[in-house]
Amino acid sequence: MGERVIADLTVEELKALIAEVVDERMRYWREPEPLVDKVALKKTFESIDSHMWTPPPGAVVEMLRADRDR
Repeated sequence: MGERVIADLTVEELKALIAEVVDERMRYWREPEPLVDKVALKKTFESIDSHMWTPPPGAVVEMLRADRDR
């Protein structure tokens, strides 16, 4: 339709513009969700879990004190 001022549109042109915008948005919402590879996702979560570091007891307080003293 090109760049036009809404005030210059006829009622029919405005209705067509609205229908076009609604159709465009409906196409967006109708697109299927991408399939998730559950095996790859599970491997990723397992990798995150296996690489997570848990500080030894008392280390957090010690780290906070060292940070405070800087």
